[in-house]
Amino acid sequence: MVRVSDEVLADLQTRLERVRWPDEIAGEGWRYGTSLAYMKELVAYWRDGYDWRAQEARLNELPQFTVPMGDLDLHFIRATGVGPNPLPLLVSHGWPGSVWEFHRLIPLLTDPGRYGGDPADAFTVVAPSLPGYGYSFRPNQPRLGVPEIAELFARLMTDVLGYGRFAAHGGDWGAFVTARLGLAGGDRLVGIHVTLLGLRRDLPPPAHPTEEDRAYFEALLHWEREETGYQWIQGTRPQTLAYGLTDSPVGLAAWIVEKFRAWSDCGGDVERRFTKDVLLTNVMLYWVTGAINSSFWPYYARRHVGWPIPDGARIEVPTAYASFPREILHPPRAWAERVYNIRRWTVMPAGGHFAALEEPEALAADLRAFFRDLR
Repeated sequence: MVRVSDEVLADLQTRLERVRWPDEIAGEGWRYGTSLAYMKELVAYWRDGYDWRAQEARLNELPQFTVPMGDLDLHFIRATGVGPNPLPLLVSHGWPGSVWEFHRLIPLLTDPGRYGGDPADAFTVVAPSLPGYGYSFRPNQPRLGVPEIAELFARLMTDVLGYGRFAAHGGDWGAFVTARLGLAGGDRLVGIHVTLLGLRRDLPPPAHPTEEDRAYFEALLHWEREETGYQWIQGTRPQTLAYGLTDSPVGLAAWIVEKFRAWSDCGGDVERRFTKDVLLTNVMLYWVTGAINSSFWPYYARRHVGWPIPDGARIEVPTAYASFPREILHPPRAWAERVYNIRRWTVMPAGGHFAALEEPEALAADLRAFFRDLR
């Protein structure tokens, strides 16, 4: 069960009452980063209207567990399926998300009959906090990259929880973890489902590119030029950034909320997709645990250890990809099929990078449909 002390909440309140605001170039809004006007609105609500205890209770409606695994304690949600033979499903989040991303999705997966679906499609959902994130963090614990996280999650599902067979789904870093699980394969993994394709971004273009190839490279060039500043600092000097974000709740919220706006299907209005309560509860899981520094580690590992999927490797387990229109990149299917055994490719009408929060019904339907014949 999640329970934040009154002292931690009182300290937060004091910090919110003593904000020192930066200036902003007049009339530019979100152009150069997080809007000052929006942050003042969000922080006023955080200080005077947000009820952590109510959100804490919502989180605790999902069964919470912590298990020691080597040198760290792994936190996870485990929600039992309601159906004749629920399929165990590991779901993995990424950065700057948390297990809170799945609070709308999990009931749709565990009890489809309650929402107009077939109980035969039920899953038992296991949603760990990535090591170094949220309640899978304690100060000075070992840092893990994607390969190590995937190995840890496989042990959680098989050795700790005792599942003979399971499925896996993920987005953002969770998609890389899921792909790495798929690479290991084995008889226990029935298939993987991702909303982000972990393809290397430094590959040369084909000799005779198609229009789809050209569009992808143009989008990739824009992404690398305009949207990856956070990756460079988190992947090269994470400790330096961590001082400000660990000390200032407003700085932490500005760093995280900007990504929820930029990567979602919100048309520039972040609250078209996420309420203030949803945004702040996700931020709180970083703030109350002090886990922002350790959450950066996969970026550092990627730049200094290597790409999580080795060159030339192919993931042979059945793979499904759900392509949400405002996901950060959309590689051509032909590219994906070089690395993944693509069995299902769904182009979604709406939604973005945070699919489980933005379009939980569509995502749940795609998961049910893909795994129906793999059970």
